[in-house]
Amino acid sequence: MSSVPNIPRPGQPPPQGPGAAPGPSNDALLMMRYDANKKSALIAYLFWFFLGYLGAHRFYLGRIGTGLMMLTLFAASVVFTVILIGLFGFALLGFWWLVDAFLIPGQVQSENNKLIASLRP
Repeated sequence: MSSVPNIPRPGQPPPQGPGAAPGPSNDALLMMRYDANKKSALIAYLFWFFLGYLGAHRFYLGRIGTGLMMLTLFAASVVFTVILIGLFGFALLGFWWLVDAFLIPGQVQSENNKLIASLRP
């Protein structure tokens, strides 16, 4: 009968002593968890470029409230374009979209810093 190595659960230290299965250190486990959950500026810019008018990049970066505002502004602009008022909404959305191009790096860094803080013991 073979024994199954004692694999630590997340947040637990790896087993030590004779007969313990060699495994990654706590620092390595934290780094792997960070790498698996960190936000990417490239992905954020792809969302911004292709779906930015819907606020997709803001949803990706955890900015749910402003993402919903962009989505609502887009929907209202589509509806009110029939009476030409919606064009102002599209102009505002376009300006917001351009400004976000400069804000994305800071937002990615902020989200990744929050992740680091949540992973620290």
